[in-house]
Amino acid sequence: MRILLIEDDLSVADFINKGLIENNHVVDHQSDGKEGLFFATTETYDVMIIDRMLPNVDGLTIIRTIRASKIQTPVIILSAMADVEQRVEGLQNGADDYLVKPFAFSELLARIEILGKRNNSSGNKQETQLQLADLKIDLLTHKVSRNSQDINLLATEYRLLEYLMRHAGQVVSRIMLFEHVWDYNFDPQTNVIDVHMSRLRKKIDKPFDKALIHTIRGAGYVIKNT
Repeated sequence: MRILLIEDDLSVADFINKGLIENNHVVDHQSDGKEGLFFATTETYDVMIIDRMLPNVDGLTIIRTIRASKIQTPVIILSAMADVEQRVEGLQNGADDYLVKPFAFSELLARIEILGKRNNSSGNKQETQLQLADLKIDLLTHKVSRNSQDINLLATEYRLLEYLMRHAGQVVSRIMLFEHVWDYNFDPQTNVIDVHMSRLRKKIDKPFDKALIHTIRGAGYVIKNT
């Protein structure tokens, strides 16, 4: 699933981000409420995780705004505000779930999966498949195929391909890949992206007549059907 995390406590965000990536989810993290609101209203997500207390725009305002915009993406509130009245207030403002800090990651993950499944089965229009030319990704089963031939990817290769596919036709920089696929601080000297991209290309492009993944010198990578 593609998940938006809006959390200003960087230690908490890092803990969540790493756990979600390890479970093959794609994560966009924002620590500022204003920036988080921009992503929430301009991008498509399967689940949003939003802290209540955020700089510039608070979590409840973000939720009210996206609901007023007819965005029905499931929302989990994270907060140290644990009183019954505060939890009720969060749900009344449009959240689907409320998890009090501190929390176990396994519980957060279970709640994400429940909301994601409920959202897909409720008739809301959510992506369950990504396709570019004859390349297909099933977002529910993580099955990848090209020209009807199954392609077996390792977990990191899958996350890398999914991120590229979600940004098809757009150049994605190395910094973007580090932040969203690996969640590392960017180190311009490492070749980890080059290694994984080479392996991915061998599986996605090499057996077929037409290459879809392209290097844009000095800028990054793009997946496109041209």
